[in-house]
Amino acid sequence: MGFAVMTMTEAAASRVNAIVGNSGPEAQGIRVGIKKGGCAGMEYTVDLVTEPHPKDDLVEFSGAKVWIEPSAVLYLLGTQMDFEQTQMRSGFTFVNPNQTSACGCGESVELKPADLAALAKSREGQASAV
Repeated sequence: MGFAVMTMTEAAASRVNAIVGNSGPEAQGIRVGIKKGGCAGMEYTVDLVTEPHPKDDLVEFSGAKVWIEPSAVLYLLGTQMDFEQTQMRSGFTFVNPNQTSACGCGESVELKPADLAALAKSREGQASAV
């Protein structure tokens, strides 16, 4: 079994499927990336995918397809994508172990690249426990 860069909750998968279903026959999924911006330095990007880029990583769950930009992979390793809806707002949220801080308004984050050595060690520990 391969290693997924990111995981999705049922709520996130359901929302991705709804977006794709409402976006016409060309829509295939969404693409998640990272860009510089906001007061904390980085922002998550979410865009509709009509034609996947060949170098993107693909994460599939419950029929939902999410492509990850290659430049974002090191910042998103181990992240869980969720969808949250409250009285005041709705949107995708990211529980990211590589996040070191966030701005007060919640629109931008500070991220560090994933520690690949620690991640490999963690996976070794999980494999030996099975």
